[in-house]
Order: sequence, then C-alpha cells, then structure tokens
Amino acid sequence: MRSELADGVLTLYPEGHIDSTNAADFEREAMAAADAAQVAQIVADVNGLEYVSSAGLRVFMKLAKRIKGKLSVINASPDVYGIFEVTGFTEILDVRKRLREVSVEGCEVVGQGGNGTVYRLDEDTIVKVYKPWMELPAIQRERDFARTAFVNGVPSVIAYDVVKVDDCLGVVFEMIKSDTLGHAMRDHPEKLDEYVDKYVELAKTLHNTHVAKGTFSDIHDILHERTDKLDEWCSAEEIALLHDIVDAIPHADTLTHNDLHPGNIMVQDGELLLIDMPEVTMAPPVCDMTAIFRDMISAPQTSASVIEKSVGMPAQQIVQAGNMFFARYTGITDPAELATYFKKLGLLYAFNVTLIAGTGSENARKMADRIMNNLLRQTVVPNVETIKALYQTM
Repeated sequence: MRSELADGVLTLYPEGHIDSTNAADFEREAMAAADAAQVAQIVADVNGLEYVSSAGLRVFMKLAKRIKGKLSVINASPDVYGIFEVTGFTEILDVRKRLREVSVEGCEVVGQGGNGTVYRLDEDTIVKVYKPWMELPAIQRERDFARTAFVNGVPSVIAYDVVKVDDCLGVVFEMIKSDTLGHAMRDHPEKLDEYVDKYVELAKTLHNTHVAKGTFSDIHDILHERTDKLDEWCSAEEIALLHDIVDAIPHADTLTHNDLHPGNIMVQDGELLLIDMPEVTMAPPVCDMTAIFRDMISAPQTSASVIEKSVGMPAQQIVQAGNMFFARYTGITDPAELATYFKKLGLLYAFNVTLIAGTGSENARKMADRIMNNLLRQTVVPNVETIKALYQTM
C-alpha cells in the first residue's frame, strides 16, 4: 500500500484484498503512516481495492477513531461499497462510490447556465455537466435537493448518480423526450399563453409546498454567510446593515428555487419539471420573485446575450413572457401598477446583487468593487429601511 501526505491530509491507496490474512499488516502500515507526521485527516482511496472482509472493516474503524472521525473512504467500487453498506459502515463512516464515467462527445446541448451545460445522453436521460470550479459537495447537494423535492411533491426531474465527465463532474437525470421551457416558448410562440400559465402554476406549487425545518437550506443562513464574506470590500458598518436586512426577511417553511427561469424548467409530456436545484431554499416567495425579475425583466435589457443563452429564447420574447408571468402570478394587470411592483423588486434585486461577491465565484469577485460602489453605497444603503419593509410586505 502506498501513501501520500499533503497539507496534513494522509491519503492511503490500499489495493487487492484486505482480509484476515493481511488486515494486521494493513493496520500496521496505515497507523505508521498516520503517526509519522501531524495528520489532520485521512483519506482512503480504495479505487484499487477489490474486496474487504470484516477484519479489514475494523481497521477502517480504528483509523477513524485514531483521527477522531476525520476519515473518508473514496472511489469504492460497487462491490466494495456494497460490503460497507450491508454491514452498516456507511452509516458511521464517510464512504463514497467510485464515480461512473460518462462521455458527452456528439451529444445534443439541451441548455446552458452559469453553473454548467446540460446534454442529452439518450432518449431517457440527460446529464448536467458542471463548470470545473464546482466542487463535489455542492453537486451532491443539487442531486439530494432534487430527490428531496420530488419526494415532497414538487414537480422535478428524477435524479440518478453523480458522474465524471472528462475533468468535470455531472449529475444524470431521467428526462424522456423533453426540452427546456425556454426552447418550447421560442419554437412554439402560438402556445406562449399556455406555457406561461403552466409556468405560473409551477411557481405557485413550489411556493405553496411546506417542508419540515432542515429539509433544505434556510435563506437566512445562506445570505448571512455571504454577507460575512464581504469584509474585503465593505466596512463593518455596511456589513452590519446587510445583516439587518437579512434578519428582516420573514422565516418560512415554503420553498424557493432562486433561479426559476424557463431555461431551468423542462417540458416532458406537457408537464413542467424543475431542474438546476443547488440553490433551492426555505424562504418566502418574494425571494423567487426577485430572481425571476432579474432573469425575465432586468437582465434582457442589460445583458441580453448572456440571458438569451441561459433562458434559451430571444431577449424580447423573454421580457414578453416575464411580463405575462408577473401579471398572472400577482393579478396586477394595470401597466402602471406593474411598473411600480417592478421598481420594488428592483430594490430587492439590488440587495441580492450586493451579496454576490460572497458566493466566492471568480466572476463575482471581479465585479465586486463596481457593485459595492454603484449598488451598495448608492442604492442599498440609502434604502435599507425601505428594503426591510418590502421583505415584510411583498
């Protein structure tokens, strides 16, 4: 067995079989490697392991105790993972299956967004391939959120496994003969009324789905965390004001998608299904309405080429569908009243954009100085009390 030590993380590479004939040798080598230096975490990469008996499993348990639980077993084959699972070790150790490898060469591109690209693998499945900077925990969270949403009655795609696509990671979903709502609206303008009605129905279904605390992330936790990461650009006083706004958002047990535009909705057999779910949170509906305003009303006027690529339809048509959506969702049909409603959402959107640097993405960091000078100090700070009141009343 070879091992590597880097930045306090010891990686072990056991191969072949671990059973009663060699478990003691495996334990001796592993413990010696762990004792040779200051080790904060152990990762057992079992990609080359073909079999492990109960004697070998007990060594993994001893290693976990030696490192106070900071042990991960990764790249387990289906057979090896099955042994960990049937014995109950997956409930007490962090054991991860080897990722299946998938090729998207020659596959049709179904949709594109800020986090990745969706390809059709075959008639029954699609794969969302994430950008290289997206890490495994966030991708697993999207798969888990999709499954949890489906179980809770939210119209959403059926998620399968996390896979490897070249140097990137992806999630496979079941989607039979489907396309995005954006493409459907673009290709069938005569059905725009019907599609917008279904879009509104889907949003209201999501916003009326009640779930138990802890089922999904809470919007307050996410926004407070992002706010704390703004100290590079903001004063302590500004950060305190932003925290105050987050605290003013009502607590809710309902769901928001936070990226609910037609490019993230699939049409399958006439039914709309949600996809792209890493940002699903427990939050009041106004949080979703702010994001929809961003994508369907504001962005087509300021970043047309970018939003056209994400939504999958021309900017003019996006705005048309956006106006129809808001009028039907809110019941506001008077253009002047709708314009006033948009102005209010615009303030909430300005606050949300201010926190974007806290997401840690490279593009957000590049824009941070401009955002703080133009939005935070000129729009958000002068309107803190107004923004807090809007969250309470909209």
